[in-house]
Amino acid sequence: GRIISSSAKVDEKSINERKCFLCYDNFPNEQKGILYKNQYLILCNPFPIFPEHFTLPHVDHLPQSIKLSFDKLLNFSKDLAKYYTVFYNGPKCGASAPDHLHFQAGTKNFMPIEKDFFQIKNKFGDILFEDNDIVVTGVNDKLRRFVVFEGTNQKRIRHKFEIFYDIYAALKNNNNEEPLMNIIAYFDRNTRWRIMVFLRDKHRPSHYFRQGEQQILLSPAAVDMGGICITPLEKDFNKITEDDIIDIFHEVSLSREYFEYVKAKLHKELKKL
Repeated sequence: GRIISSSAKVDEKSINERKCFLCYDNFPNEQKGILYKNQYLILCNPFPIFPEHFTLPHVDHLPQSIKLSFDKLLNFSKDLAKYYTVFYNGPKCGASAPDHLHFQAGTKNFMPIEKDFFQIKNKFGDILFEDNDIVVTGVNDKLRRFVVFEGTNQKRIRHKFEIFYDIYAALKNNNNEEPLMNIIAYFDRNTRWRIMVFLRDKHRPSHYFRQGEQQILLSPAAVDMGGICITPLEKDFNKITEDDIIDIFHEVSLSREYFEYVKAKLHKELKKL
C-alpha cells in the first residue's frame, strides 16, 4: 500500500485535479480521529511504516509550510514524547499532500538515527552554536547532511530555526517556495527537544525514473533519511544494494559545498546573538 505515497504525483496539475484526502469531508467512512488543540487531527495512517503510525493534518486546508507551523511541530513532539517521534516532509520533498498542512508521528526509536544519534554527532558533527540551553550542530556523516537543534527553550529553538531557514531559503532562491527539507523531531527524557533538519538537493533520485530492471522505486523522505528505506515493490527490496542506497542518498542530499556554506553562514549569524 505504501506505493500510493511513494509514487504520488505532486505536480500542481495533479494536485488540483484530485480531492484532498486530508480534508475531513473526503475521509473514508471508516476513518476516525482525535481532535488536537482544536487545530489538528490525529489519524491512523492507512499504510503504516511504523508499528504505530499516525498522520496529523490541520483541520483547515492550508499549504504545507514549516515556517508557519514550526511551533506546532515542537508541541506535537513534546505532547507525544512518551511513545512517538514526529516528522515533517516539505511540499517539494516527500509530502504526498503538499497542499494540506500536516505532520506524521511514529513509534519512538524505530528509526536507526534515533538510536545512533550521539555516535553520529560525536564523529561527524560540528558545533555551530552552544550555550546553557541550546546547541546547534551541523552533521555530514558522508551519507546525509543535516542541522540539529537541541534545547530546552522552545522560543529560542524557534528563533534559531528561523535564522537557519532564511539562510537556507536564500541559498536555494526558489521563488519563495520552501527549500527542500525533511525534519525528524522528538523530545527526550532530559526535557530536551532534538530537531534534525535534513537538507536536500532534489525530491527523487535518477534511479526512480529509470526504465526496466534499472529502476528502483525509492522516493526518500524523512523516514528514509532516518534510516528506514521504503521500497514498496518487493523486487526493489530484494535487489537493492548498499551502493545503490549510498548513490541515492548522495544524489538527493544537499552538496557538500553548499552545506559548508550553510554551516559557515549559520555559525556567523548565531554568534551575533
